[in-house]
Amino acid sequence: MAASEEPYEAVLCVKPAVHVYRLPPRASNRGYRAAEWQLERPAWSGRLRLTARGSTAFIRLEDRASGELFAQAPVEQFPGIAVESVTDSSRYFVIRIEDENGRRAFIGVGFVDRGDAFDFNIALQDHFKWVKQQSELAKQAENPDQGPKLDLSFKEGQTIKLNIANMKKKEGATGNTRPRPAGPGGLSLLPPPPGGKSSSAAFPSGEQPSSSLSAPVQLPGTPITDSLLSWPQPAAAPTAPATDAWGDFTKASGSASNQTQANAGWVQF
Repeated sequence: MAASEEPYEAVLCVKPAVHVYRLPPRASNRGYRAAEWQLERPAWSGRLRLTARGSTAFIRLEDRASGELFAQAPVEQFPGIAVESVTDSSRYFVIRIEDENGRRAFIGVGFVDRGDAFDFNIALQDHFKWVKQQSELAKQAENPDQGPKLDLSFKEGQTIKLNIANMKKKEGATGNTRPRPAGPGGLSLLPPPPGGKSSSAAFPSGEQPSSSLSAPVQLPGTPITDSLLSWPQPAAAPTAPATDAWGDFTKASGSASNQTQANAGWVQF
């Protein structure tokens, strides 16, 4: 790989205070115990920088002032042999350092603050989770047909239940309402009476609505005219039958004075 194509180095976390301890020989295959390291006398103190280049993480122990490298531990898998936790504390780890010549050694590393140890552990876990996801995505890109497929078919013995009664009720409730045609001025008109029935059935005792109070109805598509917009006036009151202007002098009843006045009126005419 060319130098321009080398992956860049990312800083995962930096912790300012760590101690390094020499490990005593292991008496058995049981886990490491920090209580056996003479914690009051560390071999070296400085800062820890956790970086990543590609899929490999690097634990770098550096001087606090100058940044000079004291030791470096490449980590290709976590959890693994490169980084191990002790059995009696959460602040101490055993790491495997490696020099430029390929020589390896195990040392103990302890964090002054317990929160720094927690951050270091989580940073390593997140990095290798990302490495695993990238590996799975690369495999799917090479073999897209081997990925999981969504199966929507019914399995043997599998059934589905439909509530037909509720569906019919909903259809009946929504199907009974129909829009009414609009009349003049945007008013909705009542539907016509059912066929074969007289319109007088809607009025009890044979009563009919007065024609003087009924409004004109416009059929759909008929233009609005002045006659439709004008409300009909009530019919005039019936007048008494006309009588003979001359009167009936032979059958008139009354006093003589009334008869004399009538005849006088006749003479004057």
